[in-house]
Amino acid sequence: MIYHVVSLDAWNARPDLPYAPESLPEDGFVHCSPDEATTLAVINAFYRDAPKPLHVLVIDEGQLDARVEFEAAALAPPPGVGADVLFPHAFGPINRDSVIEILEIQWDEEGRAAGLRAGV
Repeated sequence: MIYHVVSLDAWNARPDLPYAPESLPEDGFVHCSPDEATTLAVINAFYRDAPKPLHVLVIDEGQLDARVEFEAAALAPPPGVGADVLFPHAFGPINRDSVIEILEIQWDEEGRAAGLRAGV
């Protein structure tokens, strides 16, 4: 499984099409994380000030139509993530049937992502 941070508005915007974040044309891939702990570190590094609520797509990369490559972080991994961690990049939109679950991000009192909860 790989993980991708998303707003439900973005996920639900075009339910008849595969999901493609706004960054896909420029970056050439969909940014994902390899596990829950890394996902939380990414959220805390890059999404603390993003409009909430935020959610995480749990993607079965075996069901994903796009090619997935695991690559090192471009500059440096976010705080709390080892330099040896490779990040999955999906080189194309996310077909909706590859998403097996959508998790809600749980925030602590200090505004940090503290966990992921099922139930969306």
